[in-house]
Amino acid sequence: MSPAGRRHPLIGIGAAVVAAAAGVAAGVVADRASRNRAAALALETDEGFSITPTRQLVVITDDGVPLHVEVDEPTPEAAAAAADGTTRRGRPDELPTVVLTHGYCLSLGCWVYQRRALAQAGYRVVSWDQRGHGRSGVADAESYVIDRLGADLHAVLDQVIPTGDLMLVGHSMGGMTILALGEQFPDLVRDRVVAVALVGTSPGGLDLANGGKVATMGRMLLEVLGPRLLRPLSERPELYSRLRRITRDLEDFLVEQHSFASPVPRSLVRYTADMLLGTPLPVVEGYLKTFDGFDKRPALSEFASSMVLVFNGCQDVLTPPAHRELIVGAMPGGEHVVVNDAGHLIMLEHPDLLNAHLVQLAAQATRARAERIDVSRAPRVRRVVTDVARERRMRRLTGSDGGREAGRGGDGKGASAKEEERRARGA
Repeated sequence: MSPAGRRHPLIGIGAAVVAAAAGVAAGVVADRASRNRAAALALETDEGFSITPTRQLVVITDDGVPLHVEVDEPTPEAAAAAADGTTRRGRPDELPTVVLTHGYCLSLGCWVYQRRALAQAGYRVVSWDQRGHGRSGVADAESYVIDRLGADLHAVLDQVIPTGDLMLVGHSMGGMTILALGEQFPDLVRDRVVAVALVGTSPGGLDLANGGKVATMGRMLLEVLGPRLLRPLSERPELYSRLRRITRDLEDFLVEQHSFASPVPRSLVRYTADMLLGTPLPVVEGYLKTFDGFDKRPALSEFASSMVLVFNGCQDVLTPPAHRELIVGAMPGGEHVVVNDAGHLIMLEHPDLLNAHLVQLAAQATRARAERIDVSRAPRVRRVVTDVARERRMRRLTGSDGGREAGRGGDGKGASAKEEERRARGA
């Protein structure tokens, strides 16, 4: 399937309404059965998606919504090793706490790979479910707006991490939440946020899902027909559950096609589908309106003293290139990494690649704070990279090694680096 044929799952659901009306759903499922099956099977592991946090707690917002929060503490040995290389006195308490904020229709479960990697690297990690998502409480539909989410993030920081340096990581709507935090609490960002990673997100000012005609059609279907479809189903949850059981194969197809741009394990597709389509339908509907007119571009300037990573997939049509260019243009010192063969859920599709960049960002930001380096003067870096290690593993497991590998460089972080970086700088 070509990259142009992949769409975000919620856009895909809207497009599926048209497909079903045309009677082609059966053909769609048949296509899924034969697509990249060998590669997907080869990528299966016994790793699993469960993770046991060090502690779990509930943060109550100022409007009474309970937010589910999980904390992963590193081992003392891992924290000491990280501190030895990044702080002048080698003190683990000077390392930033990494805060992970998920996107629309996801949960903190989407960060499972990053939580493991960051804790193993010596960093304390705090993850939370946004209101209405995961194990957090639902709220009035009027509160499902980005500004409210920024205030929620502040509540998590205030009650769970009241002191110390922070590294904020947000995917999609989670990145928007971080920008809302910066707009509402600029002093906190200036004083405590040493690094920020914006993953597959948008600062606003452009329509989401404007990556092509099919994506635009899907967005319009959700905006126009979404309330009419979602509200009746939300009033009959038993019907919705029954429909999900019947259309399980179609669910997997839509999620695979619209979330990822390369083969992923079948177990990961199902794990992702349960997150995306397990979100309560009133919550799905309630958040739809928050993206209309969203614009936090002025808030980007509040992160001038933070080290910045902008991380995107080449085939992400929900937040296509124009969105990330707005972020990079307003953050001259940021590092911009664009990943080949990657869709919107890049943290699940290319976890090792993102993990390496996040660990590096945390270390660099810690060192910069310890040495009082002015990161706002850092040069802009833009790289287009390929997840070489993943490609090699997939070809080895499927027996498809060939001449392609000889033409690729790479450093394990995924770049055919120098050539790609020169090309990006000249773009």
